[in-house]
Amino acid sequence: MKTKKGFMLRSVAGRHVVVAVGKASIEFNGLITLNDTGAYIWEKLSNGITYDELLKDMLSDYEVDEKTAREGIDGFLATAREANLLDED
Repeated sequence: MKTKKGFMLRSVAGRHVVVAVGKASIEFNGLITLNDTGAYIWEKLSNGITYDELLKDMLSDYEVDEKTAREGIDGFLATAREANLLDED
């Protein structure tokens, strides 16, 4: 699982935003604002990662139980899928 090409995470005025660049900017106008956890997940996805690897990393890097981590990941992925921001090949 990986973020689609043409979308980049940037920090602007202390906020995390995802913007479309290149050809992606023709189809996607605007930006996506992420909190710190969302930016963490985006970074992991931008490098390509499996769900299980992402869950393992979240449990290692955050003080969170598995149920809460899964809910956060699942919510983020559902939103990203709805916006067509993931390559899941």
